[in-house]
Amino acid sequence: MNVPFRVDNCSIERTLDIVGEKWTFLVLREAFSGVRRFADMQAVTGAPRQVLSARLARLVEEGLLRKEPYREPGQRQRDEYRLTEKGRDLYPLLVALMHWGDRYLADDEGPPVLLTHRDCGAPIELHFRCEDGHEVTGPRDVTPLPGAGARIRSA
Repeated sequence: MNVPFRVDNCSIERTLDIVGEKWTFLVLREAFSGVRRFADMQAVTGAPRQVLSARLARLVEEGLLRKEPYREPGQRQRDEYRLTEKGRDLYPLLVALMHWGDRYLADDEGPPVLLTHRDCGAPIELHFRCEDGHEVTGPRDVTPLPGAGARIRSA
């Protein structure tokens, strides 16, 4: 991506400030798989308690997850963590990371998880298209232009 300009308010940088760390992606992976409770999240990710607590708090603060109280009989009230629309919008990013890992890092036997369409069973594929419906096959098909909110960095 040869950008003939640089911006001070880069959307990639801002996104990575929120999600750009291993434990955050693993928390999101589990949230997309339906894991909602702290103890379950810790068990499946192996995240240290303090790290998981900090990641969940940050994801709630940034609006990617929301807390929903629950109480098991005879227990104190606790919170479940549920994806918000903002959080669900990250799903294609996680799928893209998974597909990249499947292509370049999977064991010889193949990918450990296959994502399929619930209705027909076909494997999920990601595609980029422009607004007019043309397939975009890679960065050579893209021209970066300053957006309406661009704050151009001075040289």
